[in-house]
Amino acid sequence: MAALPTNTVSTPATPAVPSVEAAVELILNTLEDAKAEETVSVDITGKSSLADHMIVTSGRSQRHVGAVADQIIRALRDNGFGKPRVEGLPHCDWVLVDTGDVIVHIFRPEVREFYNIEKMWQADFSADAH
Repeated sequence: MAALPTNTVSTPATPAVPSVEAAVELILNTLEDAKAEETVSVDITGKSSLADHMIVTSGRSQRHVGAVADQIIRALRDNGFGKPRVEGLPHCDWVLVDTGDVIVHIFRPEVREFYNIEKMWQADFSADAH
């Protein structure tokens, strides 16, 4: 019996999907370059189905908040993370940039102090905590 021919047809490689860790690192570096202030990174894996990671930071003014958001959006697109969903750009008091796996909140300081969302997300929500 003759041997069956081996399959020599190559399939194109699937493009690598950027990891959550790579997105977080890119965003944190971009925030540092943009002179964002008081940046806090919170791993929310298992705490929410919304995302795996949350980053909270501040801009000095509405203009700075908008500029920081623009730099993050551009960095994500330029590095293969696609176009994130963005909310709050017209007013720039609180801009949310959502990649799907990472949510970035950029606040003016007064608005951030009022909502204090990083404190809520840093709380222990495990079943053992009562």
